[in-house]
Amino acid sequence: MNDLRIRAAGPEDLDAVLAFWKTAAEGTSISDDREGVERLVARDPETLILAESGGDLVGTVIAGFDGWRCHLYRLAVHPDHRRRGIGGALLAAAEDRFVALGGRRADAMVLVRNELAQHVWQAAGYGPEEQWRRWVKPLG
Repeated sequence: MNDLRIRAAGPEDLDAVLAFWKTAAEGTSISDDREGVERLVARDPETLILAESGGDLVGTVIAGFDGWRCHLYRLAVHPDHRRRGIGGALLAAAEDRFVALGGRRADAMVLVRNELAQHVWQAAGYGPEEQWRRWVKPLG
């Protein structure tokens, strides 16, 4: 894509991002609300990375770094724009960010049932670590 623009999201983008995830992302999260995404961007303004084509939002990834580990969330590409290298461009931007911050390894949260995403992650060089299991506890 010649007109692909990769950039960090700002507060003015958050409503569009939330609407985009309803169309392009697999599953929902307890944090998929304006307050949660505002907090994310306020804490780390470079963490939510957007891909735009022709002025339209076509992809996202959250590249979170806590000072120790690099975490990837919400890699999503609009269904009408898939298989054009957008996901790869977003991952490259996220990985560049991690390297610049001193990160050593990136991990991604991928739904077990999302086989399409598993193929994307594998093609990008990621692999599952079956010895780990995610444990969660809702707060509040």
